Amino acid sequence: MFDIKTSGLITAVVILVIGLMSIFIVDERELALKFRLGEIVESEFTPGIHFKMPLVNNVKKFDKRILTLDARPANYLTKEKKNVNVDFFVKWRINDVATYYKAMSGGNERIAAERLYTIVNDSLRDQFSKRTIQDVISGEREAIMSTSTTVANEQVKKFGIAVVDVRVKRIDFSEDISNSVYRRMEAERTRVAKDYRSRGAEAAEKIRADADRQRTVTLAEAYRDAEKTRGDGDGKAAGIYAKAYNKDKEFYSFYRSLTAYKNSFNAQNDLMVIDPSSDFFKYFKKSK
Repeated sequence: MFDIKTSGLITAVVILVIGLMSIFIVDERELALKFRLGEIVESEFTPGIHFKMPLVNNVKKFDKRILTLDARPANYLTKEKKNVNVDFFVKWRINDVATYYKAMSGGNERIAAERLYTIVNDSLRDQFSKRTIQDVISGEREAIMSTSTTVANEQVKKFGIAVVDVRVKRIDFSEDISNSVYRRMEAERTRVAKDYRSRGAEAAEKIRADADRQRTVTLAEAYRDAEKTRGDGDGKAAGIYAKAYNKDKEFYSFYRSLTAYKNSFNAQNDLMVIDPSSDFFKYFKKSK
């Protein structure tokens, strides 16, 4: 009885082990290859549970996610033969797992990274050699990265790889180039500043000239109106004086003389040398 139970237990364990060895799970983040005696028999697996024959089939899995190659900085020559140090990285993924496995010595990621670096490095070198320092720093970096991505993709198709993106992180210049770039940038900023100053001075002159013109016009109009008002007042005053004079000429003459006396002897030290018999003192000589 003990032997039968033991045999049954051993059989169950063997069946369980064989069953476990017959299944494998492919995660949604993975790609898988199934081999039969070292030969690829299947590469298209959907995420989930799959079956294989124990001891006959074996399975190798690869990362399906986007991978990053953080490349070492490289020196490139620009169109004017200036040396620049470029730090870049590459986003890539396995596109055809069977081709990738065969091309990369069993799917060796280190070998894939080295080949990918060589291709992207050559592409970037070619792109930088077609551009000047000014082009590199003034807006063509996006074109360099886009073209390098396209060129690299064409070359890595045979490896079962797809290049998602090539990104330039930093471009460093040698000291002489940095000084040259700085001087050029400084000259450009100075030119822009001078342009703004000249435009501002021109606008200020226009505003100042317009203000002076308006001031002159305003003063002229005010003077005209003042003279017109003064003329009207003088005319009315002359009319009033004439009417008053015609009413009593003698009184008006007397009043004018008093005003003249007042204006002539305004201070204690005022002195006038004049003939006492002149008309100026005629009202001093008259008596009732």
